Amino acid sequence: MARGISSRDFDKFSKAYVGGLKKSLEQAARRNPPRVQIQAESSTSAGVLSRNGSIESSVYLAQLLMWLDAHHQQRPAEYVDVTRFVEEHQLEDEDPTVLALQLEQYGLVNIARDMTGATDVHLTDEGVVAVQRLKNLQKDRAARLRHTMDAFLRWLYDTTTDHAPINPALFLATPGAYFAGAEITGTDLNQALSYIAEHELIEAIDTDPTTIAITPQGVSCALAGGSVQDHINQQSPGDNITFHIGANTGNIAANSRDFTMNATTNKDGIDPAAVVMLARALRQAAPILELPEDDAIEFTQLATRIESEAASGSPDLGRLQRWGASVIGILNSPVVSGALGSVLAAYTGVVLPGLPSA
Repeated sequence: MARGISSRDFDKFSKAYVGGLKKSLEQAARRNPPRVQIQAESSTSAGVLSRNGSIESSVYLAQLLMWLDAHHQQRPAEYVDVTRFVEEHQLEDEDPTVLALQLEQYGLVNIARDMTGATDVHLTDEGVVAVQRLKNLQKDRAARLRHTMDAFLRWLYDTTTDHAPINPALFLATPGAYFAGAEITGTDLNQALSYIAEHELIEAIDTDPTTIAITPQGVSCALAGGSVQDHINQQSPGDNITFHIGANTGNIAANSRDFTMNATTNKDGIDPAAVVMLARALRQAAPILELPEDDAIEFTQLATRIESEAASGSPDLGRLQRWGASVIGILNSPVVSGALGSVLAAYTGVVLPGLPSA
């Protein structure tokens, strides 16, 4: 059974190992880059959105696009030589002409075709829009977590051909440790490791520093070619979990995909007893929702505040609605999958009137 990895342990071995090995690992990774699918449809009717659907997960193109944007901000009218990007990032095995042609194929740059070659490029309007999309994606925690899980598991499978344990911090020194042109952080990786370890795709080995080994489930996921989240969602549901909430007469039985709830609430106003029951249900559901650590802490704190306010004798509707809206926002976020989150969100909207629709 895989166990979790503490942030303290992870920080310890990541700082100890990544620095000295970064350059050599980058060179090795360029010789054996991770397999990343980049969609490049030829249809012009759908524009850049279809052709550029997965550029944020590419090894170098998203970085190159962000690099071009930095130059575009300083000198909007000038063409920029992609060879400079290759040299600055020491990508000896990358052909700047190919990189430029790929961006042109996606409609993101125009190439100055003259006697100097095909590496001088200029961002198109579609390229400027794509840069803004990448910047927005960099702030999307759920998308970043999904990418980190997928990229790490692919790297682990490709790197450890004999499934031997390896220091996971080494992943941070590879070209695959980027999303939407920005580096994946140690915090991102730690959250991804915790999530895929809980689902038994990897196993933490008791070594110093801690190492990670891919499990048979992890191998199956890597070979399937889909995402980690798709693999987890396809697994058969486990046993039902019953919540026991004080002396209430309602019943809440749930797992991540099959959820039913029976409870009485007053939709015309606040029923303090129903709000207390809701808060306790939310708190007990937190571990099953498998939220990232920061979200799990916030979610539990919100549930506690809701319960305390409802039990105060004179609950403030404004506070309950504000906290309830935050709860629904978390439950409806991409980091929560399965029926449990959506039903809890709907139930929150019933118990606390005036909230956004779940």
